[in-house]
Amino acid sequence: MVDIKQYIIAAGTSVIDAMSIIDKGGKGIAFVCKDRNLVGSLSDGDIRRYILSGGDIMKAADDIAVKRCVHVGTDELDLAEKLLHQNKFRAIPVTDQDGMLCSIQFSDQIVAHYPSQLKLPVVIMAGGKGTRLYPYTKILPKPLIPINDIPITEHIMQQFYNFGCDDFAMIVNHQKEMIKAFFFELKGPYHVRFIDEELPLGTGGGLKLMEGMLDGPFFFTNCDTLIEADYEQIYRQHVRDKNIATIVCATQKVTIPYGTVSVKQDGQLLEMQEKPQYSFLINTGFYLLDSKIMGYIPENTFIHITEIIEKCCLAGERVGVFPISELQWSDMGQLAELRNMQKKKESEGLGG
Repeated sequence: MVDIKQYIIAAGTSVIDAMSIIDKGGKGIAFVCKDRNLVGSLSDGDIRRYILSGGDIMKAADDIAVKRCVHVGTDELDLAEKLLHQNKFRAIPVTDQDGMLCSIQFSDQIVAHYPSQLKLPVVIMAGGKGTRLYPYTKILPKPLIPINDIPITEHIMQQFYNFGCDDFAMIVNHQKEMIKAFFFELKGPYHVRFIDEELPLGTGGGLKLMEGMLDGPFFFTNCDTLIEADYEQIYRQHVRDKNIATIVCATQKVTIPYGTVSVKQDGQLLEMQEKPQYSFLINTGFYLLDSKIMGYIPENTFIHITEIIEKCCLAGERVGVFPISELQWSDMGQLAELRNMQKKKESEGLGG
């Protein structure tokens, strides 16, 4: 994880000290913040022009910062990518609904976050056969399918570790001994334990095997889903709204490649649309759950996590949704997406 603090200028910092921060960051730009609230942006060019005009370098940097700098919300990262590409911006700050800086998207695809120490346990569903990835899964279990020399599950663990989570439980079934052997040999900063699922219990039934092992909030994810979002912000929303479950959902746009026609009841034309576009929220298979959800899971029963969450809703429990950009979600469950993820990691210089 790239530490966002190296690109932040605290309000009241002098112009000359701001120059040093920008130089050390190496991106030619930094952002002025007051208690994490975004004040404005300041580039090396802004400072150069200020000095050439006779400005006082001991003056506070926030006085010369661009106050109305372009920024996007946490659910608008696709817009950030578009702005970076179309307008050739160096960076776009990402803020929450209160104007607090959450991350910075740079033009070279680097993303800077605040260091986090969530320390929440993580449960990974790793018992499926991965039939959508055949013939890869004829040889390897899905959790060990490599993305540029690193298994997808290790990528997932690293993302959690970036936010201070190092306690992992893997619910395993199919080819479980191979999975255990790999993680036994893995030299990483993680603590991994295994929960044996003797019979297939769906995407939620295996969670019942951990009853009594978890107390409070925990992350729950498929082993083929990589979410590159602010996990701390997901946690804050979950706690603030007192949810029993928070579902991380990705926005996805679908364009119908044809003109569509709507018809009145009498058979007359109502409306024509040329290649209409629709937006949906897609369940990514990534959740933040409270341990009391165990009370809604039957023992030794095949059941999916979505059915369990529906039971919670019917019982009047609070279930939230945390929206992210489709660019923040990678799904390795299909061959085409597997290749897309491999290309993405190659561009980031990870693995291989």
